[in-house]
Amino acid sequence: MSKIFLADAAATQKLGITLGQSLNAGNVILLQGDLGAGKTTLVQAIGEGLGITDPIVSPTFTLINEYMEGRLPLYHLDLYRLEPKQVAALNLETYWEGVEITPGIVAIEWAERMPYKPDSYLDVRLTYADEGTRQAEITPHNCTISEEIASIQM
Repeated sequence: MSKIFLADAAATQKLGITLGQSLNAGNVILLQGDLGAGKTTLVQAIGEGLGITDPIVSPTFTLINEYMEGRLPLYHLDLYRLEPKQVAALNLETYWEGVEITPGIVAIEWAERMPYKPDSYLDVRLTYADEGTRQAEITPHNCTISEEIASIQM
């Protein structure tokens, strides 16, 4: 597990851009953290790192936003308004298996609502720290993180 101190929104953006530049097709990022902890900010920066120019907005009401014009597609999901039973009905595995869609990066906000998880993923937990700062804990599950991510110092 890597713990990364995030002094401000710019540090969160730097982390996201680095993730976007170094992740590979099929990578899944499960994002957890309180409201306002920076989950959407991080996904926006991942999109920036992928070269996506469209505005990335939280898909709280649409559930899934797809951005296809970057280095890799970005699939941004927000499960905030769903119960685990509803999440199960979404067949999310089609996103990380890349069978019916172009393989890309899958970023899922409120991932703790998922009744099942992919075989491999990055668990990213954003938490508040002192004086408005935040901390990101990145834990790889059955995958590796690149040297760029492992060596991030904010």
